[in-house]
Amino acid sequence: MNLSLKGKNALVCGSTQGIGKASAIELALLGANVILLARNEDKLKATLSELDASNGQQHKYLVADFTDTDGLRKIVNDFIASNIIHILINNTGGPPGGPIADAETSEFEQAFSNHLICNHIITQAVTEGMKKEGFGRIINVISTSVKQPLSGLGVSNTIRGAVANWSKTMANELGQYGITVNNVLPGATNTQRLQSIIENKAKKLNVEISKIEKEMASEIPAGRFADPSELGGVIAFLASPAASYINGINVPVDGGRTGCL
Repeated sequence: MNLSLKGKNALVCGSTQGIGKASAIELALLGANVILLARNEDKLKATLSELDASNGQQHKYLVADFTDTDGLRKIVNDFIASNIIHILINNTGGPPGGPIADAETSEFEQAFSNHLICNHIITQAVTEGMKKEGFGRIINVISTSVKQPLSGLGVSNTIRGAVANWSKTMANELGQYGITVNNVLPGATNTQRLQSIIENKAKKLNVEISKIEKEMASEIPAGRFADPSELGGVIAFLASPAASYINGINVPVDGGRTGCL
């Protein structure tokens, strides 16, 4: 099975923590040149130092903020002008939780921009090079909520569904060029976002954090939360030559939590 990414350039968004960072680490281990993208330069430098370079890889980083779409477009287009991206990992931190009935319209607008619009800007920038190379992997980190909405995540449920359908449409259009577009759907993963959700819920219910953690883990057949590296491994596989005939799908990585196929 060909898992080698030697000679391939991978742009990883939100890559200084959690699933994004884990993906960057796994892609580097398979030989890819990794380009990190996030808004905190100090964290980017720290993550860059952790990436494997035993195959002579040249890792880089881009500083960009997804709340500034014009700035993001310029930074990515300037980089693409002299670099081809073979692999794109679209990954952005989820919007704040809360019931959908209480959400302000501005929350939907901001989340739509941060997720779908920014994904689209970067995807448009990289696909021409992928077409020329006859190889492309676009992997979107979304949520299991595209299959089964999650309680208390109204805005996220809505926007993630939009991204999933955008992705499927893109897969249909780009497949003829050797470009695959797939979605990875993380379940409860041990990241800062999950800890924030747990802490907020514990505070709201006035209970211990450990109680919320235990209740959430009990809903997962695996009986535990995922480690980000477990998501990173799936993402790296989908980016590899071995996954060339997997296109336009949603891949839950959730320990069996999602209650539907």
